[in-house]
Amino acid sequence: MSPATKDFYKVLGVSEKATPEEIKKAYRGLAKRYHPDANPGNASASDRFKEVGEAYSVLSDSTKRKQYDQMRRLGAFGLGGGRRGPSRPGGGASAERGISIEDLGGLSDILGSFFDRGGRKTTQEARGPQKGNDVEYVVDIAFEVAVTGGRISITVPMTEECATCGGDGAQPGTARTRCKECNGAGTVSFGQGGFAVKRPCPACLGRGRIPTNPCEACAGTGSVRQNRKIEVTVPQGVDSGSKVRLTGQGERGTKGGARGDLLITFKVKPHRFFKREGRDIHVSVPINIAQATMGTRMSVKTIHGKKVVLKIPAGTQPGTRFRVRGHGIRKGPRVGDQIVEVRVEVPGALSEKAQEAIRQFAEVAELNY
Repeated sequence: MSPATKDFYKVLGVSEKATPEEIKKAYRGLAKRYHPDANPGNASASDRFKEVGEAYSVLSDSTKRKQYDQMRRLGAFGLGGGRRGPSRPGGGASAERGISIEDLGGLSDILGSFFDRGGRKTTQEARGPQKGNDVEYVVDIAFEVAVTGGRISITVPMTEECATCGGDGAQPGTARTRCKECNGAGTVSFGQGGFAVKRPCPACLGRGRIPTNPCEACAGTGSVRQNRKIEVTVPQGVDSGSKVRLTGQGERGTKGGARGDLLITFKVKPHRFFKREGRDIHVSVPINIAQATMGTRMSVKTIHGKKVVLKIPAGTQPGTRFRVRGHGIRKGPRVGDQIVEVRVEVPGALSEKAQEAIRQFAEVAELNY
């Protein structure tokens, strides 16, 4: 099976919705099972080991995985979803499906990160130091914080360089030997039909050397999953779905590359009293029949903590709305209003004296009952 027709999810035995932790766990189990040192002279196990490493190198990288999933949906790997079509002369393609890189238009650049002709170095390898992966994180914030803005502290899980071994995977003070799988190159290649796939060597994880005594803190991977505490400034007036980018707060880069970015998506918690519609704040307040009939003045709290006195005119009907200008959400130079809707509450039980008073009122007001 050529690299262009492999289903990396099936290779690792995980579902398409597998989490990074599930993918890593599956890879570690299979890599240990089929490692050449555990299967000396077994060519089948060696091939399987390489295949598992190839799948992991793509699915463990969030950017590559996203690109791979996109190409799977388009049928670029012959795994369904794409339409059949004639291959172009000289086009790098899977002959089984007749899809060439050129047929995929803008995706040719994406494919270029996986495939290259004649075993040449890929563009990614040629660039040297690579920026770390961006991290996307959803943050729940209180309604009041979303309105007024402020600073919050969040804890984000990220992959960090192991502090114990400095990222080389070896227990401090121990030696490392040249990797036999890649002969110290740090990469291995697979090719068929004019294509070559270059990926980090799964045996040495792209380092070219294997520790004789793996680091206990990171199990020889050179990286650990840690929680980072980060201070985030919440802009005034954000709503659910609003995003901010924190440059250089993502995962560490490779070969000395810069950190990626942290992309924060805000999710505003609902409030028991206030509701938001655009820049306006909506509230519902109860009044009784006497207040609605005779009119009254009442105090209503606002989202900014202050209370305003609202005049309810005589004869106010249920559902009537009053606009309190300037007490909504400020976003940029504009500020919204607070909309107060009155809810007339009818008493559930009345004393005989109160019922007699209501009857007299109804007769005087010529109301049917």
